[in-house]
Amino acid sequence: MSAEVELFEDWETIAADAGGRLDRASQPSAYARLSWFRLIAEHCPPAGKLLAIRARDAAQRTWLFLAVEHPHAAAFAAWYSLRFDAVGDRSAPLLTAIAATLRHGGVARVELAPVEDPEPLRAAFAAAGWIASVTEKTGNWIVRTDGQDFETFWARRPARLRNTARRKAKAAGLDIQIFDRFDAGAWAEYESVYRASWKPDEGSFGFLRALAEQEGAAGTLRLGIARKDAMPVAAQLWLVENEEATIHKLAYREDAKSLSPGTILGEAMFRRALDQDRVRLIDYGTGDDGYKAEWMEERRPLWQLTAYNPRTIAGFAGAARAWASALAARRRSR
Repeated sequence: MSAEVELFEDWETIAADAGGRLDRASQPSAYARLSWFRLIAEHCPPAGKLLAIRARDAAQRTWLFLAVEHPHAAAFAAWYSLRFDAVGDRSAPLLTAIAATLRHGGVARVELAPVEDPEPLRAAFAAAGWIASVTEKTGNWIVRTDGQDFETFWARRPARLRNTARRKAKAAGLDIQIFDRFDAGAWAEYESVYRASWKPDEGSFGFLRALAEQEGAAGTLRLGIARKDAMPVAAQLWLVENEEATIHKLAYREDAKSLSPGTILGEAMFRRALDQDRVRLIDYGTGDDGYKAEWMEERRPLWQLTAYNPRTIAGFAGAARAWASALAARRRSR
């Protein structure tokens, strides 16, 4: 049976067509849920117009969520998207049907990132006649903790980190509280820490608050606040679900740096995840910040798929420029 493909441009029609298949009960990954995409659309939408493509056959369904600024399309993603991919069964025939629909629709270039396993997408776009390539976008640090309690995990960390945590914890005298339900007062403290931190301007506090409220209701929120003399000095936003913990955001007040409040709060958050939540994996999100290697043990690359449609002038020209740039880079590396 050939795949049936349909295009959607509004959320309610997508939800009706999906019939619950994009909800939490059906999608273990937060980044594959309709609720995730809708939060992005409400608070920090990418440039362009929503285009959701659904392909299905008798047994399977696959969705690809895009933002289209004709003639280009990109992942319907934001600063907070730690992963992006087609959603659902991701079978080769369905992915190829989606890619073919985009090609015949006149889209010149498609960029999808950050993708953990890009080969199914790359192969599908190539099979549909696109000129597709994959390049590394960023890194993702994780530690596999299945069966470990905190003390076992902690003994494997670098001595410098453990010594800093022990020495600073005694001197700092911080009060630490970890919330697993949304608390408006704690959230205000989180925002105050972030605004006084070394971090760049936040993409959308509205998105993060809505995410915290949503996940607090689901019981997956872990919001840690460290206080010194009742003043919040560090904050961390984690989500824990399906035996995995994801560190989404963390910050400490720049004027409290000497206390090492981030390290002290981090130790408490890891202890909670391992000894109470009993997670089997902890994910430090995207980016190759040096401190992540102290807490994690494995780096996984995240990729960007770029596909050019040679049937369009813009796509053919883009592919030619990309080829020339890659050739020049190889020559420089010799």
